[in-house]
Amino acid sequence: MSNLSDDILWKSLKEGDLKAFSVLFKKFYPPLFSYGLKISKDPVITEDSLQDFFVYIFEHKENLSDLDKIAPYLFSSYRRFIIKRINKIKKYSIVRNIDKNIVDINFTPEEFITNQESTTFRNKNLTKLVNELPKRQKEVIYLKFHCNLKAKEIAETMDINYQSVINILHKAIKNLREEMAILQLLNS
Repeated sequence: MSNLSDDILWKSLKEGDLKAFSVLFKKFYPPLFSYGLKISKDPVITEDSLQDFFVYIFEHKENLSDLDKIAPYLFSSYRRFIIKRINKIKKYSIVRNIDKNIVDINFTPEEFITNQESTTFRNKNLTKLVNELPKRQKEVIYLKFHCNLKAKEIAETMDINYQSVINILHKAIKNLREEMAILQLLNS
């Protein structure tokens, strides 16, 4: 069942198939957890909200729209869900300042280790440079390269238009290339 296409898996879920729900949960829990952790910076809030999110999906399965691609729907829905949860918590305690539409994601050096040829210098500096990007650019970079979403899916997730995603991604990569080139010149 794990090899089913997104539309068939989603249809099975909507029909109440527990195996489909289990496949959906296993497939999307890890990337959604990572994304939620980047948003909340708190593993407890992330864990609780993600479990509640999946329960909500299962309880409201009959009301879900038909989908061809599941990932954009889950990422955008979970993004709204966790931000809403954080804002609710924020009412009762001081958590941190979260803009309703802009998420501040921070990267770790390990997230940039893509092959054994990566050097410590490059990873540390790339991490530093990415973390200095504007919030929207960081979120687009994260969704593109760590969640493997396409530009259209990122647009749906962040609730912005497709061209904005392309522009933000292009600007972020251009800035990173320029800064890395400067750092390499300074260190050579």
